[in-house]
Parts: sequence; C-alpha cells; structure tokens
Amino acid sequence: MSVSVYWIQAGGCGGDTMSFLSASDPDVAELFQACDIELLWHPSLSNHSPARQREITEGLAAGRIPLDVLVVEGAMVFGPDGSGGYDLRDGRPKKDLVADLAQRARFVVAAGTCAAFGGFGVGDEIDARGLQFVRTEPGGLLGAGFRSAGGLPVLNLSGCPVHPSILASAFTSLAMGSPIQLDAYQRPVDWYGTLVHQGCTRNEYHEYRVEESEFGEKGCLFFHMGCHGPLVGGPCNKTLWNERSSKTRAGVSCFGCTDPTFPQRNPFFETKNIEGVPVKLPRGVDRAHYLAYKGMAAAAAPQRLVERKTRV
Repeated sequence: MSVSVYWIQAGGCGGDTMSFLSASDPDVAELFQACDIELLWHPSLSNHSPARQREITEGLAAGRIPLDVLVVEGAMVFGPDGSGGYDLRDGRPKKDLVADLAQRARFVVAAGTCAAFGGFGVGDEIDARGLQFVRTEPGGLLGAGFRSAGGLPVLNLSGCPVHPSILASAFTSLAMGSPIQLDAYQRPVDWYGTLVHQGCTRNEYHEYRVEESEFGEKGCLFFHMGCHGPLVGGPCNKTLWNERSSKTRAGVSCFGCTDPTFPQRNPFFETKNIEGVPVKLPRGVDRAHYLAYKGMAAAAAPQRLVERKTRV
C-alpha cells in the first residue's frame, strides 16, 4: 500500500527542500519509488495546476483524501497580533491550514529548525513558532499534548537546513512502520543523540586546548570562534554533507543550527567567555573539572599540535 505525503512550505522557507534534493544513495526519486510514496503535493516537485492543488488540499483537510505524512517546512507565522496574516495561502493563514491537516495526518514531520522550534522569527513581529515547540518550550501551533492519528507527537527534524539523510531515514522509517526513538525535543536519537563535535577532525586540538583565534589556522574553533560542536547534537561529522565535508572540516564554526535555541542573539563567530573560559561548556562537563583539566591539557599539548603540524 502506498504512503501519501503532502509537503507544505510555511514561513517563507525552501532551504530544507533544496537540501532534500541533494540526497543521494538513494536520491529522492529512488527513495519515493522504494518506499512506495505517493507525493500528493510538493511546491517544487509537483506539476499540478493551482486548481488541482487547491482541490487536493481541501480534500485532505475535509478528510475525503487519506493523508499518511504531513511535512511542514518553515515556521508557523502568528503575526500580526495572532492573526497569521503575514503568511497566507488563498487568503487563509497557513498556520490554520497546517493545524487542520495535522489533525488528519497519520504522522506529522517538521522539516528544519524553523518548523520544529520557530527559528529566526521567534519573538519578532512575525511571531514565529514551531509546530509543537517555541524554542525549548513545549506548545507551538499544535500544543504540547498533540498526537497524530498514528499516535506520535510531531517528528522534529531540526537543522538549517535539515540533513538530507535525516529526511530520507524518516521517510523510510515511517513508510516501513519502523519505531523511531525520540529525545526530549522529539528528534530521532539515532541522528541527534551524538554531538556534532564527535567525528570532528579538529578534536585533538580541542582536547589539548590548541585554540584558533582567526580563520585559516589549524586549531579548535570552540574557545574563541563560536563553534557549537561540543554543545549540540547532530550528524554533520557522522554523515558528511554531500558525502564530502562539514563546516568544521572546512574550517568554519558549527552554528548549532539543530538546537532549539538557534539562532542565538550573539555573533556567530564569537565565543562568549568569562576570563577566557567559555560561558557554555561542552555538554556533560562541569566548570570546576573543566578548569582543572583544560589547564593541564594545554600544558601537555604535543609540540606538533602547538606548531599546527599535520600528523603524517
């Protein structure tokens, strides 16, 4: 039996679609064929007329057309003044349409951090919210107690954009009926249960506190350059982008885009610190042990690391 999927873009976002189109092994077409996915609508992939698109949407909202998976990309826009008038479809707030469709779907998927947690527009005039969270607080559009017809909360696939392999894995699991273990923010543990830091090619520099203070050096980006790798969960150094690289491998700080608090208000390429000690410490590390360990580690750093010499 085929699995029906309806994909709606809200909050002006299309980045997660562009990421998904970069999926390989399998690519999008192969994935849909292998999982027997019937794509009812996608803003970039479907070629229905506007009239047919409205007919499908109205049929889904009324329950005349069965819906297995609702995918939402982009934040739920509540502004101005709770009306949702800043983001409309055919004169109707998209947030209201999404709420109706979510009640009909067997599963609801938030593609990207904005759909999951609100993202860039939280606290601003557009009053952006996630489907079931506002940043770290449960609630959002659907409310903390929401469960889809399949008995699950919203499946949050965070990232700016979400990694294409995560989307492919989610589609496969839902189509095959495989269980998905979720963390406290309703993200799949298999993808978000490890830190971005794990697998980073600069880990040895981090352990010995060989610090990078400007781009282009070889060193750890965490201490001065705003890297969130030791703070947030994500697969970027586990499953490389385009099977080739990641931000830290290219010498750019991890922005922490999978975290509910993304984007932070302070500059991306600056680590907030007190007397040289980062305000936010690596996950699971307390400040007293961190201060003692890092001082000894820096003193014991091998000369080849201090001199930024690559191991042969």
